[in-house]
Amino acid sequence: MMTDQEDPFAGLTPIRAPNVVPLRPDDDRFPPPEAYAQDDTAHWVPDHHEEPPGATSPVPALHPTAFVWRDPKTIPPRPWVYGRHMLRKQVSVTVAPGGVGKSSLTLVEAICLASGRAILGEWVDPKGVRAWVYNLEDPRDELDRRVIGAMMHHGILPEDLEGNLYLDTGRERPLCTAVDIRGEVTIIRPEMEALAAALTERGIDVLIVDPFVSSHRVSENSSGAIDLVAKEWARLADRCNCAIELVHHTRKTGGADATTEDGRGSTALLGAARSGRVLNKMQDEDRAKAGVQDDPATYFGIDRDKANLAPAGARQWIRMASVDLGQGDHVGVAETWKWPDVFDGVTVRHLIDTQKEVARRWDTGNPPRFSDQAGAEWIGALIGEICGLDVDEDKPRIKAVLKSWMASGSLVKATWTDATRRPRPVIEVGEWAFE
Repeated sequence: MMTDQEDPFAGLTPIRAPNVVPLRPDDDRFPPPEAYAQDDTAHWVPDHHEEPPGATSPVPALHPTAFVWRDPKTIPPRPWVYGRHMLRKQVSVTVAPGGVGKSSLTLVEAICLASGRAILGEWVDPKGVRAWVYNLEDPRDELDRRVIGAMMHHGILPEDLEGNLYLDTGRERPLCTAVDIRGEVTIIRPEMEALAAALTERGIDVLIVDPFVSSHRVSENSSGAIDLVAKEWARLADRCNCAIELVHHTRKTGGADATTEDGRGSTALLGAARSGRVLNKMQDEDRAKAGVQDDPATYFGIDRDKANLAPAGARQWIRMASVDLGQGDHVGVAETWKWPDVFDGVTVRHLIDTQKEVARRWDTGNPPRFSDQAGAEWIGALIGEICGLDVDEDKPRIKAVLKSWMASGSLVKATWTDATRRPRPVIEVGEWAFE
């Protein structure tokens, strides 16, 4: 257990900030209010009606600045560092329920940034940038397992990351940027200065803080408190010319897919971010449609549903591969996964052959049935036989092919009276296809 004589800041290698107030190693984890640097905004509670300290102090004159047109080609492009999600001088947010794989995802993304390799399909600087992952929950051994497992799986060598990847844990050096003391929200200025010193000293381009809730001790439900904390992170990003990614948990959604607005507590965090994305596990119904219902791996989608500075883009799919470390442990590693193309390997020739067989069965008085409960007489069984698909394992795909062919008018639904004079829904040829 940490003693009063030990300095918690000593465990964080990058930090070289003088006059830092240590955090007390007890349950409070912060010094009394009088130990903090006195700043006009440090102790202001936005929910109070009284004016904040310094509100009546003299301020510099304020003059509106006239707009001057300039050639748009001379305006520097936005300094993206990871796809269209992480941006220098801005805060981005990832929201996800527990157990999806957000920590493993951000570790792989840090490897992408540091190595300059677009492992997950998102653009990164091919020369590599310096990424710092500050995980506030897991011990270093667990972080090492995940990073090394990801390197093994994606073919990343130690020299590919040398000098560009930094990894710290809250187990060794806790991080607390703000506290609520007797109803007053207080930004811990020495902590923010320590972060700024570390970012500047190492030339960090991207800082990932996981999870956000462990980086402060204010009420998640207070919009004023979270807004104050989130904007302090934004000021830090601007000051240090880096991108800051905050990883956040969702509230319970009852099994429904979450959005970024389902982040736990106040939405003020999302309001301060310029990009927000949400992770959702693939539902069982979708797993069946994709043909991965028997794969024990976790699949999840990434939706960037808050995109102030770039188009939201399509959903990205991630599969958590299991990697054997060779000493008895397995770790989940994020890898990109694409939804299978329904018509992969299915050609116009398959459609023509299906139409010919449907016509032949009509001639013999046994047209293929529309219902998938008709067993071997179901049209899907015929499609599967002709296309080389398994009628059981590939059933969702067969249904998708049938739906597409019916939508095009190549196959149509009809009614046929069987020998018992009962009307049966069947399939007949519509417009003949040709190569």
